[in-house]
Amino acid sequence: MEIYQPEEDSYLLSEVLKKQIPKLSKKNLNLKVLEIGCGSGIQLTTMLSLGVKNITACDINPKAIKHCKSLGFKCINSNLFSKIKGRFDLIIFNPPYLPFHKFDNEKNTTGGKKGSEIINNFLTQAHKHLKDKGKIFLLLSNLTKAVDFKGYNKKIISKKKLFFEELYISELKWLTKQEDS
Repeated sequence: MEIYQPEEDSYLLSEVLKKQIPKLSKKNLNLKVLEIGCGSGIQLTTMLSLGVKNITACDINPKAIKHCKSLGFKCINSNLFSKIKGRFDLIIFNPPYLPFHKFDNEKNTTGGKKGSEIINNFLTQAHKHLKDKGKIFLLLSNLTKAVDFKGYNKKIISKKKLFFEELYISELKWLTKQEDS
């Protein structure tokens, strides 16, 4: 598997981080951030340029991990949260979100039959790694079907219309009190 290179989705998430991180940093100077699926490291680099120092990253792709480590980031091999410990103020994820299609079935873009299988697995685990009042920035497409936001408050904070789809970033907050993990 090759490293996922930045496309429109990556650039949209980077722009959101440039707007949102300063707001979050004003409230919390020691913002603790986790990126699931760090790929090329574009979001890590964006966050570092915004002054975020407490960044953890993971990816399932060993090539992406090696690359992000070469950029100086703490990056571990993990399938979603399988090797992640602790809680975070912010979790970001640009997941594989496209439904399986015979012409597009790459692991770094296809999120399952409906496009939401990996996302739903992420959502069932993510709240256990959020601090109280923590947030998730999740990138999705209007092509992604059957995302289960049960337990989360969802607010769309950015959209981008492309010729074949619309991308959007949701800010998610867990609605119930954190349980011990």
